[in-house]
Amino acid sequence: METQDVLPLTTTTDEQRRAADIAVLPIGSFEQHGPHLPLCTDTVIAGIVTNAVTAAHPVLRLPPVTISCSHEHEAWPGTVSIAATTLAAIVTDVASSLRRSGVHTLVLINAHGGNYGLANVVQQANAEGHRTALFPGKAAWRRAHAAAGIETPSEVDMHAGEVETSLLLHAHPELVRPGYESADHLTGDREHLLTWGLAAYTDSGVVGRPSAASADKGRALLDSLVESFTDLLAALADGPS
Repeated sequence: METQDVLPLTTTTDEQRRAADIAVLPIGSFEQHGPHLPLCTDTVIAGIVTNAVTAAHPVLRLPPVTISCSHEHEAWPGTVSIAATTLAAIVTDVASSLRRSGVHTLVLINAHGGNYGLANVVQQANAEGHRTALFPGKAAWRRAHAAAGIETPSEVDMHAGEVETSLLLHAHPELVRPGYESADHLTGDREHLLTWGLAAYTDSGVVGRPSAASADKGRALLDSLVESFTDLLAALADGPS
């Protein structure tokens, strides 16, 4: 994996020429992803999506937030979390700094489903007059799943499953360890996830079907997300009708 796959390598002169009025902040995590994907999986996926969408649009690409709210995974070694209030403060501070430099729209590209509080941060920012968006949303993921022919329902393929493994098989196959083909683990209703954590539902840390993953599915997922991001930029420019 190359440095530019995760970190932006532009200079201040490059950004002066670009004169972007929209910034993109990838948000990942550092948490277990079963035995076949690395702890940094969500950060890598946020980078994959950010690379793809910023290649097509003149936006300011920011470096990723690499540790976020992974408390449900703390039963597994290596997982590290920050408080939801800390994550909210980071996003709010970044947005304030951007506005001081003349960039007034911020899109959060979030790759960790446990960062529930980001939706509230975005809602509050917009209520205060600061144009902010959270991507990909549920509709964008639904379109991507359909476009890629994802076999496992999203509520079942929750973690280190078909979608995440497909994205890495497409963009960074060297990060996928052997054994994903036999790592499937499905659970029923995870009603008490927030109280008990994920360890109550899986020993391996996997919830989903990585055996159904493929590089072709990962490519199709990414292509669909790029289309949805283009639609999002149009919505940010037009506002509500």
